[in-house]
Amino acid sequence: MNTKLHAVTDRNGRPLDFFMTAGQISDYTGAAAPLDGLPPAEWMLAD
Repeated sequence: MNTKLHAVTDRNGRPLDFFMTAGQISDYTGAAAPLDGLPPAEWMLAD
């Protein structure tokens, strides 16, 4: 069993939020939780 750590940073790379999910959870599902609490953005970079 493994885990994934999802991170949200500001434009300078400083961490704003982290969220851990089980390894079998899709990245799309895992990314939704930390992004829901953020204000709307003009652009986003995801990997």
